[in-house]
Amino acid sequence: MKLRIFTEPQQGATYDDLLAVAQATERLGFDAFFRSDHYQRIGSGDPGPGSTDAWITLAALARETSRIRLGTLVSPATFRLPGPLAISVAQVDQMSGGRVELGFGTGWYDREHSAYGIPFPPVNERFGRFEEQLEIITGLWTAGKDYSFEGRYYRLADSPALPKPAQRPRPPIIIGGTGAKRTPRLAATYADEYNVPFHTPADTAEAFQRVRAACEETGRKVRFSVAHTTVVGAGRSEVERRAAAIGETADDLRERAIAGTPAEVLARIGEYAELGADTVYLQILDLADIEHLELIAAEVLPHVQ
Repeated sequence: MKLRIFTEPQQGATYDDLLAVAQATERLGFDAFFRSDHYQRIGSGDPGPGSTDAWITLAALARETSRIRLGTLVSPATFRLPGPLAISVAQVDQMSGGRVELGFGTGWYDREHSAYGIPFPPVNERFGRFEEQLEIITGLWTAGKDYSFEGRYYRLADSPALPKPAQRPRPPIIIGGTGAKRTPRLAATYADEYNVPFHTPADTAEAFQRVRAACEETGRKVRFSVAHTTVVGAGRSEVERRAAAIGETADDLRERAIAGTPAEVLARIGEYAELGADTVYLQILDLADIEHLELIAAEVLPHVQ
């Protein structure tokens, strides 16, 4: 089981905040540092300094770290054209020495689109664009020479398909969500990893099974992962303190997330391991609490590796 640290910078974090967490992630032995890809705070509250751009952040972190994997969970297809996105991810992969992963989705938060002038088409069109982008991006990364594409939404003519990423044949692609039809098909066709975020073990099991069935049709295999808000404390009072710091209650988080003492957290992680997950993204919301990461590294991480 791999444990990855997953952050939500749109809730209010500077690059320096993210750098501190990423370097702690590497120093403490976690597998990866991931971040969301949003341009505006989700929900009410103080936006702090505002959000930061995901791929600019990861490019900088690629030069400030040496071991951990780096990626997004997830980049919306609405934010960037597929050709420029393929170039950006390939360049960051080169800058990191081949440590990048692309979590990729349709986009869902309409308010950030209207706030920054980003088109936000209806859901069917977003899925159509998302599928074409998946084909284009993987095609650009793996094409031997020139690459062309003719679709409903995008047209590429005689692209040099450069630069190439450091990883071969390409960086891993992560697709998430619990959609019953389109998501399993796209995951089974394009993804290397399928992620279910913020769902119960029962719902996660059903989603995993749909993707397994879709993979039988495509003849491909994918890895399975989950993501959850995470709060760990040495004792009950510490769990309650850390839950309160992110506007939650300990009991509620125990019920629907990954929270509690190290023993409680290990038990919940074990439930997802039994379903076939080999990776857990620990969503850490209080980025100033490096001691939280140290506790997880000392009391949880050694027991899942």
